[in-house]
Amino acid sequence: MFNPRRILVPTDMSEHSDRAIRRAFDIARQFGAEMHILHVVRDPVQLCTVDFCVSESLMKQVTAQMLEQALEAVRRQVARFLSMGDIPLSTDVKVGTPHEMILKEAVEREIDLIVLTTHGATDLSKHLMGSVARHVLLGAECQVLVVK
Repeated sequence: MFNPRRILVPTDMSEHSDRAIRRAFDIARQFGAEMHILHVVRDPVQLCTVDFCVSESLMKQVTAQMLEQALEAVRRQVARFLSMGDIPLSTDVKVGTPHEMILKEAVEREIDLIVLTTHGATDLSKHLMGSVARHVLLGAECQVLVVK
């Protein structure tokens, strides 16, 4: 029987992600579930270019500031939906490959349902499912709801 207790919603802060968050709020409210919103940043800072390398300490500072700003952006995105219901909610930002971090987070948090969209911010094609969604569908140990 479908009765999710923990819902994971990956976001890239696009309009597409807004639809997934809205749907996840509806499901969480209906089943009394908690929601976890996750944003994954790919390789945030490049250490070296052709003729110049950034010091490791500066790179750590820039990365930390960028992650803090990304978390604040996710919180602003989620705040637009808080009127949909008072449910337990957490937000997080991780660094890595999006589909790998989503799957890892799902296992670590014992997620029952992942709600994501077919396309992210790049929206390269209206006809094909995005690669992150495809990888999550193939690798998830829990149920996955793909929102158009």
